[in-house]
Amino acid sequence: MGSVERPRRVVVPPGTFVPHSGARIAAPSTTGPAATRQLFATRTPELLGRLRRLDAAVDDASVRDIASWLHEQYVSRGAPVPVGFVAPCLLGSPYVDHRLGLDGRILGHCAAHDVMPPPFDGARMLARSGAYAFVEVYADGLVLPVLPDGSVVRP
Repeated sequence: MGSVERPRRVVVPPGTFVPHSGARIAAPSTTGPAATRQLFATRTPELLGRLRRLDAAVDDASVRDIASWLHEQYVSRGAPVPVGFVAPCLLGSPYVDHRLGLDGRILGHCAAHDVMPPPFDGARMLARSGAYAFVEVYADGLVLPVLPDGSVVRP
């Protein structure tokens, strides 16, 4: 049996620029241990439910309402706010995953051949694995997979 090459994870301090060369994980740009603790806190069943309903949301107003509610959930508990989420898509062929940006961007459903823009591209294969409910994506490149029970997988 031959050797297997795997991509390396590169951990950098907050604010450090690393040219995009595949997946990377950056240290969270938080302020202190309380914010870091909130970053890895278990996600609530209500938050998981809202993210699951994104596939069923057919109009832009519903998507914006869900995005606004999600943003408020992170802000109210003092956690860093992700720029968006990547999750498996339940619409069926040709779509395999979707993304939601919390800055008001509309949900985008992606087919297997579509290219996701950075920083979402680093989360795509994790979301496709089927092991996670969704993957949180942060502006500095940090991706945090969230299990179906709401627990966060640490990088």
